[in-house]
Amino acid sequence: MTIKVDSALPDFTAQATSDKAVTLSELAGKKVVIYFYPKDHTPGCTTEGQDFRDMHEQFLASDTLVFGVSRDSLRTHENFRAKQGFPFELISDADESLCRLFDVIRQKQLYGKQYEGIERSTFLIDREGVLRREWRKVKVPGHVAEVLEAARQLG
Repeated sequence: MTIKVDSALPDFTAQATSDKAVTLSELAGKKVVIYFYPKDHTPGCTTEGQDFRDMHEQFLASDTLVFGVSRDSLRTHENFRAKQGFPFELISDADESLCRLFDVIRQKQLYGKQYEGIERSTFLIDREGVLRREWRKVKVPGHVAEVLEAARQLG
């Protein structure tokens, strides 16, 4: 299945930090931001998470929940979240089911070796579970402010 902007997302459940299960249908009535990032404790991912942390109150004020997703384990997520003081939950997608649903797995190259990794991407879902915006190949500087503005405009 391929997701598309202005289409309803299929319901999903994923394991998150704080021993929580996140189910999309249970978030109905709230706007939701899901951001995918490559790996906990890396510079770009840390900066992006800190930006979401620093604007978290503003997201809540616009009735928007934030979730970060990577393939890291819940244990690694818990450590990353505690170390950075993230007030939002991190979802562990070790089996890549959410990554595949949102089509964020890409061929990447590091030190001449190719591997499959997560392309930094963010998705904004409305109160009815419809995907309203997507950002792919995200560059971290200024990105979170742009997502917050889009969430505010969604009303």
